[in-house]
Amino acid sequence: MSNLLLGPVLNVHSLSNYSFGTKDVKMEKDTSVADRLARMKQNYMKEGMRKCVEGILLVQEHNHPHVLMLQIGNTFCKLPGGRLKPGEDEIEGLKRKLTSKLAPASASVPPDWQIGECVAVWWRPNFETLMYPYCPPHITKPKECKKMFVVHLAERQHFAVPKNYKLLAVPLFELYDNVQRYGPVISSIPQQLSRFSINSIN
Repeated sequence: MSNLLLGPVLNVHSLSNYSFGTKDVKMEKDTSVADRLARMKQNYMKEGMRKCVEGILLVQEHNHPHVLMLQIGNTFCKLPGGRLKPGEDEIEGLKRKLTSKLAPASASVPPDWQIGECVAVWWRPNFETLMYPYCPPHITKPKECKKMFVVHLAERQHFAVPKNYKLLAVPLFELYDNVQRYGPVISSIPQQLSRFSINSIN
């Protein structure tokens, strides 16, 4: 295949290169979707539109890319990331969130997270669960904007997740079009990554 047809190269290392541990429990602020939307409404009144950042961290197994995701409880999965503080820089905010969710608590120096391109922007027009990859034209005050960034992992790294979370490596083929299991945002990750030339390094 001609190099002209290939997109930016994304180096992805083997899952076996990484080690995993746990750290203290990190309680979720909301116990239900309704609670989360109610809290979002309160914060919107104080701070305006919610701004979130999430990281897409890739590893490979059997030469196929897998996305690292956090599982809370038995069903709910999400990407590592979260809400920015008012005025916080997106990249610095994502690094802070990745350290909070994935770095060992004992680390004296936080990991040097390599944040890559923003590959998707999602909008929440109202205080509802649905998000869209565009802001509907009749919406002048969206309630949330979520940006998703590729995170380039080092060849080797140790992760530690709160004891009440699980860190899963989910293959792209399972995510693709699986809206029922993962929702529209996460299930669209394979399309967002399709313009990259993924280089699996064993």
